[in-house]
Amino acid sequence: MVARGAGVSDGGGEPVVGEAGGGEGLEVAGGVGGESREAPPAERVRLFVALELPAEVRQELVRWRERLPSAAAPVRLRWVTPASLHVTLCFLGWRPAEQIPSIAEACAVTAACAPAELKLAEPVWLPPRRPRVLAVELRDETGGLSQVQGRLSAALEAGGWYEPEKRAFRAHATVARVPKGARVGRVALPAPARLSFTGRRVTLFRSRLSAAGARYEPVASVALGA
Repeated sequence: MVARGAGVSDGGGEPVVGEAGGGEGLEVAGGVGGESREAPPAERVRLFVALELPAEVRQELVRWRERLPSAAAPVRLRWVTPASLHVTLCFLGWRPAEQIPSIAEACAVTAACAPAELKLAEPVWLPPRRPRVLAVELRDETGGLSQVQGRLSAALEAGGWYEPEKRAFRAHATVARVPKGARVGRVALPAPARLSFTGRRVTLFRSRLSAAGARYEPVASVALGA
């Protein structure tokens, strides 16, 4: 179930949404300096769970944004790097690193769900009133991805690691972020190719923040329908 990787960079911050599998290789933040006997502060990590996108889908999203007219982006958007494109299912925020193994095990509940049959749909600015991201929605006609998200959400809530959002789950892939403080209008955009695909893998990621953008590192992966 556990998959490790070098990680991928977002190219921008992750306002809504991991590494060491099974608790191995965790970095310990802080430490005991000199002769101090105080216990080092517990390491905290920023986590989220996402559906991984197949390479051909990420490639199509990149081709689509490259074809966008300049008028479509009234401000200089921060584009998400191709390797970082994903569909966030549950954003956990900052959690104690010691909780990683338990959270990874909770994610295994999604293995009972069938792979999700999806299709790229319309571009959308989110949130609608004051957009912070440009995204492409996914059509989940059979409801498979919603079922995955629902089971995952319930398992993580039961463990005390996640508080479900009140609004209904809206499947989408963020392709760009609006710079902090900038405002954009809801410019109408052409839709990407209606590419159909199957979502097969759910992954717990660690998000490392830096001035260069967020870097996503896989902690554990679950194959849907396994």
